[in-house]
Amino acid sequence: MKLIGLGSNLPAAPWGEPIGVCRAALARFPEVGMTVVDLSRWYRTAPVPASDQPWFVNGVARIETTLDARDTLDALLSIEAAMGRRRLERWGPRVIDLDLLAWDDRVTAETDTAAGLVLPHPRLYERAFVLKPLADVAPDWRDPRSGQSVDRLLAALPSDQTALPFDER
Repeated sequence: MKLIGLGSNLPAAPWGEPIGVCRAALARFPEVGMTVVDLSRWYRTAPVPASDQPWFVNGVARIETTLDARDTLDALLSIEAAMGRRRLERWGPRVIDLDLLAWDDRVTAETDTAAGLVLPHPRLYERAFVLKPLADVAPDWRDPRSGQSVDRLLAALPSDQTALPFDER
């Protein structure tokens, strides 16, 4: 199972509000060889770590692709760049954020990943904005490092993390 996290907390022309930015990013997946098999609900989420920046819209897509993990990550980074993502501040506001969350049961050690490919995503188990939408598209997913279910990981989160289903009306 190949899982991609999507997030945005800044509007951008021509896509409008962050929900439109996320949808525009998804629309580019086929251009780089990825097919969306399932998509979570969208969630309104507080920034992590807490800050005064705007709240995010987040979701998770389950994809199919003939690309390998490294090429998929490169494709995601190219979509971000084409949509105006600039990495100016760690955990700062962003037009679009695309994360390769999981690649089947593959586990890479951070010490072996000079090129930035770490699987599963090293902080996904700490974040409601990833785990809630992940549970929508992969309710039976288990962290290959710990063996814990997504439900168990969600239950272990601090209560101060907010991820609310997005009301698109």
